[in-house]
Amino acid sequence: MQQKTSERSDRIKKLEELKKLNINPYPSKGNKKHTICHILDTFSEKLDSKSEVRIAGRLRGIRSHGNLTFANLEDATGNIQIAVSKKEIGQDNYKLFTKLIDMGDFIEVKGNCFVTHKGENSIMALEWKILTKSLRPLPDKWHGIVNEDDKLRKRYLDILFNKETRDLIEKKAKFWNAVREFHIKNGFLEVETPVLENIVGGGDAAPFVTHHNALDIDVYLRISAGELWQKRLMVAGFEKTFEIGRIFRNEGMSSEHLQDYTQCEAYLAYGNYEDMYKFLKECYQYVAQKTFGTLKFKIKNFNIDLSGDWPLIDYTQEIKKQVNIDIWEDNNKKIIKKLKELKELKDDFDVSNKERLIDALWKYCRKNICGPAILINEPKIMSPLAKSSQTNPKVTERFHFIIAGSEIGQGYSELNDPIDQKERFDKQQAMRDAGDCEAQMADDEFIEALEYGMPPTCGHGFSERLFAFLMNKTVRECQIFPLMKPKKIL
Repeated sequence: MQQKTSERSDRIKKLEELKKLNINPYPSKGNKKHTICHILDTFSEKLDSKSEVRIAGRLRGIRSHGNLTFANLEDATGNIQIAVSKKEIGQDNYKLFTKLIDMGDFIEVKGNCFVTHKGENSIMALEWKILTKSLRPLPDKWHGIVNEDDKLRKRYLDILFNKETRDLIEKKAKFWNAVREFHIKNGFLEVETPVLENIVGGGDAAPFVTHHNALDIDVYLRISAGELWQKRLMVAGFEKTFEIGRIFRNEGMSSEHLQDYTQCEAYLAYGNYEDMYKFLKECYQYVAQKTFGTLKFKIKNFNIDLSGDWPLIDYTQEIKKQVNIDIWEDNNKKIIKKLKELKELKDDFDVSNKERLIDALWKYCRKNICGPAILINEPKIMSPLAKSSQTNPKVTERFHFIIAGSEIGQGYSELNDPIDQKERFDKQQAMRDAGDCEAQMADDEFIEALEYGMPPTCGHGFSERLFAFLMNKTVRECQIFPLMKPKKIL
């Protein structure tokens, strides 16, 4: 630590020296004309005006040999060797470069292409200019950042030294672009809905609460990508909408869960959950192929193939098959006993809440399913916004995609009966009033909108968890800048 402090002090002295020489160490712009990748792709050995280039980037290595200094310059496209010669730039400029410039500084170089006697494509500097003086030394180039906490906290350095991290970020951009592309080419309109809400809806989660100073009211950060708002758009006459946006859930962290993340939700008028799971399966296949160039993945300990048809799994039958519990016939006492046997009964469980007990059973069973598979026939008590099945009113027209033992996306035939919806909201609100902070809030304004009439509608939702799974990494690793606890800077 003392060495880093000393190096920082030395760099600050160089910064002050540059200022004394009336050299601005932080000019407002550069005059970059070429990318390094372009130069390397069209390299010319001719040392004439036609081969003159002007590049800019960060110095990643400096090696002085008397009157000649070699350095590696890197921009977003590549890395190239530059040569700085006292003969070419003059004694004063050469002295400035060797005495006041450090690895990590950003510079601009005007020069000619040439090939060294070792055969390395290089640029001979004719002029140079500092663009940014770095005050902290970069980590060792061979090891980069080793500490896992620092990798996430100083993500910019991890990206700088770790090509895998840079590739991940680029893949994530391709992933969401492919999601957007698939929806748009299928006629969906991209929309933006409120992030601040008076009442949160569209999911079972504890919200973040904040205060709106201008209106002097408490509001919530949304827990879904506009589910109840997009349904209002169905009332308004739109038939295909989608949103890709940030959502916030004030709950636990795990390898699959974070508090703020990106989610896609879409709604389709005149379709049901079967139409939507067929559409969404094609979306996953399209996005995986576009992003990764394959439909076969190794996720956790599972070998996943997204191609072909995905089997349907019945919620009740799967639980009975795996743990021999009939969720319709067996009482809470029997379910609790089974959860204890499975070591799945948490200390904070409300043992009188059958919905939560059944959900715990299902989550145990889910971990054993490789997938991809489509879970159907979820009980009505688990799905306050989904339409009941016409053949079995105890279950809903809802689906979940199961991949590598987890739920990676869902959807359902949306409930458009305002009376039924109000009854379900009231039950959820009663659970919330009894202490279940993840139960949904009653939204009377949404009920009012439904009373004007919403056509038969189906919807889906999935988050960046899908991307993390396809990368076979945790969701935290797949966020560019995950939230970290504050740390004192030395």
